[in-house]
Amino acid sequence: MNGFDNDHQERRRDWAALAIAAFLAVVAGVMLWDSARLADLGGYSGVGPATIPRVVAFCLLGLAVWTVAAGLRGDFPERPAQNPQPVLWIMAGLALQLMLLKPLGFSIATGILFAFTARAFGKRNLAMTLPIGIVFAFAVWVIFSQLLMLHLPAGPLERLFFPGG
Repeated sequence: MNGFDNDHQERRRDWAALAIAAFLAVVAGVMLWDSARLADLGGYSGVGPATIPRVVAFCLLGLAVWTVAAGLRGDFPERPAQNPQPVLWIMAGLALQLMLLKPLGFSIATGILFAFTARAFGKRNLAMTLPIGIVFAFAVWVIFSQLLMLHLPAGPLERLFFPGG
């Protein structure tokens, strides 16, 4: 056997890369299909509402082809083992924020998201990160709702300090 055979045996198809390429191709196909339904109002310049989605779709198709080629050659570096726990903490925080936004208001719901995200990044003390998150979220709520006059859901904490909010 020569060196080429050893290299060929070491390189295997990267199925994750091929799955990503398929996803990119599907997204590009949906974008092309959707942009075909848009009226082509390019006028004298030829640029209309369908132009940018088509450009992005063709770029995604190019990335899909490139990813397939790299996946078939086995050019991607070996990835370390994945740890799903941090992602699950963040997803749980997002789910709780969505469920608690109306009944508890922006500050408390977003404070929970902050604490869960901090937990995902290694801060294990929720008793410390939860109040910090609520304080930061309350400051954001004050800026947006009181200074910028944009509507964010008010809960008991916000009504305690701003009864009319």
